[in-house]
Order: sequence, then structure tokens, then C-alpha cells
Amino acid sequence: MSQLPSESAQQAVTYPSLFLLVALGALVPVVPTGAVVSSAAVVAFHQTAPLALLYIFVVASFAAFLGDIALYWLGRRGVNSKNGSRWLAALEQRVADDTLEEAQRKLREHGVTVLVLSRLVPAGRIPVMLACLLSRWPTTRFIKGALPACLAWAATYQLIGILGGSLFTEPWEGVVAAVALTVLISGGPALWRRLRGRGKDKPDGKSGPTPTPGRTAAEGPTEPDGRQV
Repeated sequence: MSQLPSESAQQAVTYPSLFLLVALGALVPVVPTGAVVSSAAVVAFHQTAPLALLYIFVVASFAAFLGDIALYWLGRRGVNSKNGSRWLAALEQRVADDTLEEAQRKLREHGVTVLVLSRLVPAGRIPVMLACLLSRWPTTRFIKGALPACLAWAATYQLIGILGGSLFTEPWEGVVAAVALTVLISGGPALWRRLRGRGKDKPDGKSGPTPTPGRTAAEGPTEPDGRQV
């Protein structure tokens, strides 16, 4: 019984904080939301409350979903406006031209499936979301992919937290392990691509890839076979 007050206090702080951090991280992609979910899962794993892990999953996936929908809605306002918007400009600044072209190609070929998988690929969410915006996907179509994507994302990082919590008896040790694994998963591929890009530079200091034309929005939403509707 002596543990109940401390667990109740932890839950009272954990769930609202988790929701706010994940939702904020979806809107402003600088918050390490994966590490936040994994850390919360470690704490829940060491609690006696039987539904603690389920609550973490529900709160994290719901916050990520709301954040994605809000960001997409703000981006659509920029696409539909002649002057654009700072939200759309911020998304465009975060995505390289070749990355955007690859995301658009995959989106034309595979449709919603790419959107579902984009949250599981490190640094894959923003390029695919921008490709959806420039292809003028309606919000209702974006929701069909965003919902399962957020559920899969929350489950994946919660499993990382459960793994970290099961390896150590002390919660703080599990949090450190989960955060380290999350940072490795999310940052490792980007570092590897950067190192490979430097190795592919020409001897005269110029990069191999040639610049691509400016970005323009498509005339209408596209189907997986590439036809516009």
C-alpha cells in the first residue's frame, strides 16, 4: 500500500506530460518523441498497475495522431494559399530535394502504405507528409494512413521501453537503455547517410548530385498508379 501514492503521483504527471510532449513533437519535429514514449513505457513496466502500459500506448498514439493531423491541416493551408505559410515553409526546409522526389515516387507507386510505414522509418515522416501535401491529398485520405501509422509507431517505441525495463531492475537504468537505443535507431541512419554523402563528394570539392528544380504542388491528388484525379 505504501507504493500506491507514489505510483498515483507518477501517473498524474506521466500521462499529461506524455501527451503534451508527443503532440508538441509531432508539430515541431525537434522533440525526441520516441525516447519520451520509451521512457514512459519503462516507468509503466515497473509499476504494479495492470493497465499502465495500455494507458501509455493509448495516450502516445492519440497524441501523435492529433499532432500529425494538426500539422497536416496547417500545411494544407499553406498549399492552398498563394502566399504559402510558415508551417509549409518549415516542412520544405527540413526535406532535401532528392529525399522529397523519392517520397513522391513511392507515394505514387504505393499510396497510403508509404504513409503508414513513414513513421517507422527514421526521418521518414516529414518527407512523406510533405509529399502528401504537394500532391494535394485531402485530409480525410491522410487520416486513413496517419491513424495506423501512429498506432504502429507507439507500439514500436513502447516495445523498446519494455525491453529496456525488463533488462534492468532499476527504472532509471531501463530509461537510460531505452533512450540510448532510441537515439541509435533514430539518429544512426541519418549519420550513416551523411558519412556516405561526404565520401561520394568529387575530388574538386563539388558534390556529385546535381541540383533539382524548385518544388511545385501537383494539380490534384494522385492514385497509387500515378494517375491524377
